Amino acid sequence: MNKTNLVIKREYLTRVRKKSFIIMSILGPLLFAALMIIPGWLMSLENKEMRTIAVVEYSTANKPVPDSLMLFKDVIPETAYLRFTYLPSTRLETLRHNFEESGYYAVLFIPQNITYAHQAKLYSTKQPGLEVKNHIESAIEKYLYNLNLRKYDISLDVINNAQTNITVQTIKWTDEGEKRSSTGLSMVVGYAGGFLIYILIFAFGAQVMRGIVDEKTNRIVEVIITSVKPFQLMSGKIIGIALVGLTQILLWFVLTFGIVQGIESYVYNQKIPDVEQLKPQDILSTEMGGVSKNAPQEQAKQELPSNIAGLDDILVKIKSLNYTKILITFFFFFLGGYLLYAAMFAAIGSAIDTETDTQQFMLPITIPLIFALITMGYVLNTPESGLSFWLSIIPFTSPIVMMARIPFEIPVWQVLLSGIILYLTFILMTALSAKIYRTGILMYGKKVSYKELWKWLFYRR
Repeated sequence: MNKTNLVIKREYLTRVRKKSFIIMSILGPLLFAALMIIPGWLMSLENKEMRTIAVVEYSTANKPVPDSLMLFKDVIPETAYLRFTYLPSTRLETLRHNFEESGYYAVLFIPQNITYAHQAKLYSTKQPGLEVKNHIESAIEKYLYNLNLRKYDISLDVINNAQTNITVQTIKWTDEGEKRSSTGLSMVVGYAGGFLIYILIFAFGAQVMRGIVDEKTNRIVEVIITSVKPFQLMSGKIIGIALVGLTQILLWFVLTFGIVQGIESYVYNQKIPDVEQLKPQDILSTEMGGVSKNAPQEQAKQELPSNIAGLDDILVKIKSLNYTKILITFFFFFLGGYLLYAAMFAAIGSAIDTETDTQQFMLPITIPLIFALITMGYVLNTPESGLSFWLSIIPFTSPIVMMARIPFEIPVWQVLLSGIILYLTFILMTALSAKIYRTGILMYGKKVSYKELWKWLFYRR
């Protein structure tokens, strides 16, 4: 056991001292925080560049129509940064030749038979954004919808009064009472957790295989094996790299949480004015019937939720998830999945001489992982189904699938059963891989086949 500890210590210290480990430990949280914050920040940005779109109409005779015959004039509403100029009796060819000098962002061509053609055309020297395209489509569709209602003598007020928008709010019954939840948020967290385990198992499992291949190629293993048993060497390498992975993941979680909290705190403070920086005329004394010195801050705090649509509802849904349980389960199934696949990767590394020979042996091992990733969409939609249950019990797919089901509050006995089977399979797989490892680690210059590996499993010294 002492020799195994030495191998674990060597594998751990060798890797955590590398520049790549330090760099990824710093860049990882920055990337995770950016993935959490930047998409929402980009969606909140508005294009403040004023853009003008020229609108021309053509009759069914393919001729530009005069102002009195324009059916779609003033139909498309303008926005803060989007203007529409309607050009009667203007040919499209003229606009095309003078487009650069006109200053228009685009030219919208609307045929008067659009009801049958179902198509308008937007010309520009640039690729118009999706927001502009959707705004135009929505406005024209709404206008034609209203025309059809009038055509059939149907009042628009009747239609509007008949329409009812319904939202379904999910609420869980717990021993503590009712608790609001979010199916969408659970799906996002489940997919992110399963996908991250998939990536990490591949990354750290490949490190085990690559380390064994390097030692075998450099003939270092011949020296090490004289004082350490093959099983001790394999176990120490697997456990040592597992500790490296756990260390890096823990650093990622802690630093990412700190970065996100720091950014949220900064943004929140920016929205609340500092009283010391307010002008004297902005602070009214209470003696004159005004407000107190702290009134600007209190008012800003009260207005903050209204400035961010749905912020309170989103925060409540986020807090509804049991993140402690999710994190513990994540570490538990990542470790079990890594140990199981690392044992198989170690067996592959011992049986080959170069990394180029790994492809034929890696495919059967990686198929269950890929299959688990593919089925995550089905699992997230039906976490309580029989197929989802069995995929989360089978040890070769359970690390990914069970992580996808965890945010949906599945029964505890299913989690325990899946974990027990996973770790028992790891022990069995380690014993089988050790038989291949002890034979293949000192074998050079021979192309190994599946038949040869099968013989090694039953080979006795």
